[in-house]
Amino acid sequence: MEMGAFATIVVFCGLMPLAFGVPPIWKQPEQVHLSYAGVPGSMVVTWTTFSEADSVVEYSVWAGKLFELTAKGQATLFKDGGSEEREMFIHRVTLTDLKPAVSYVYHCGSDSGWSDIFYFTALKEDVEWGPRFALFGDMGNDNPQSLARLQKDTQVRMYDAILHIGDFAYDMEEDNARVGDQFMRQVEAIAAYVPYMTCPGNHEYAYNFSNYRNRFSMPGNTESLWYSWNIGPVHIISFSTEVYFFIKYGLDLLFKQYEWLQKDLEEANRPENRAQRPWIITMGHRPMYCSNTGKDDCTQFNSNVRTGLNDTDPPAPGLEDLFYRYGVDLEVWAHEHSYERLWPVYNYTVFNGSRNEPYVNPKAPVHIITGSAGCRERIDPFVPDPRPWSAFRSDDYGYARMQVFNSSHLYLEQVSDDQNGKVIDSMWLVKDQHGPEAWL
Repeated sequence: MEMGAFATIVVFCGLMPLAFGVPPIWKQPEQVHLSYAGVPGSMVVTWTTFSEADSVVEYSVWAGKLFELTAKGQATLFKDGGSEEREMFIHRVTLTDLKPAVSYVYHCGSDSGWSDIFYFTALKEDVEWGPRFALFGDMGNDNPQSLARLQKDTQVRMYDAILHIGDFAYDMEEDNARVGDQFMRQVEAIAAYVPYMTCPGNHEYAYNFSNYRNRFSMPGNTESLWYSWNIGPVHIISFSTEVYFFIKYGLDLLFKQYEWLQKDLEEANRPENRAQRPWIITMGHRPMYCSNTGKDDCTQFNSNVRTGLNDTDPPAPGLEDLFYRYGVDLEVWAHEHSYERLWPVYNYTVFNGSRNEPYVNPKAPVHIITGSAGCRERIDPFVPDPRPWSAFRSDDYGYARMQVFNSSHLYLEQVSDDQNGKVIDSMWLVKDQHGPEAWL
């Protein structure tokens, strides 16, 4: 028997049959996640329904009168590029006038259906506090080994923000984007509680990165491809390494991003801005350096991301010189399904602060690769001998934690999920001076 859009249920009450049409719940919110709008006192709530519905968030201060505040937004129709051309509605509501460091409870949806109740803490606005982050990339639906530990960490309020450094779901467009739906449901237990900040990876390439561009809500107006934001004493820049590899989608994107990066770094380096937020941290998916096997870009001396493209007209500039010229302190990457900490490095040359304290006042940026959160492609092996610029590496599944304590001290550690949450590597990055002057 074939069923139509409405199932028919027959109930016998005495001798009289009763029939009810039961519609599927297409207006029920799901895939709820937060992001920071880049404006002090704000938070964006994003979710999905499969029929058109209103976009409403009801929220309140923790322990206050429940849902006494209301914010409204709008939904956009997203049609996946697969054969079924599945349609979904992506809802976005921006909460404003949030009180710094105050916790809120919320749910989202409409009178046609509401989500579960979640909570978050509004970000502090001053520069004198030490934000805490989880950092990872390359997490899929199959074998997401670090997911449970990250869920628990987040819900006990261990982090102020999550940095997911590319590659989601493996892959979001598969099965006509149902794999993307599944992934967003999985990470709801993280992303509905703290800002879930992202950058695109190579696994998002399908249909011109459409699943990534539509599902996430990062600051700015570049469909989350590149943007920057401030938190505490840190200026964080997220960008797309994929513009160097998928030029079929437009070489102009590469040059637009480069121009934007240069302007953003110039602004961040204005003396008054660098004094307030001395740390500049970048996040991009494919690293400039790595000591893994295979033929990934980072295994090549003249990698695309590091040195640019010489076979385009005009030639496309790479990013290592740009980031060095503007005094980027820390560059975090993923893509390689492993963890690797580098010595301070520029142009394949190590510039340690000193022999005994390499990360105290280093003379070049520090690179961290943390792409082992867990996915169906498993772990990437290393070449037998570490490169001269490789300080520590591990092929355990896991993720990184980072806290920027103040203007001079940053702490980062790698957690092994294989070893039940053991911290297998850590470092203090200490800088008495920031900016390009620090390299002198």
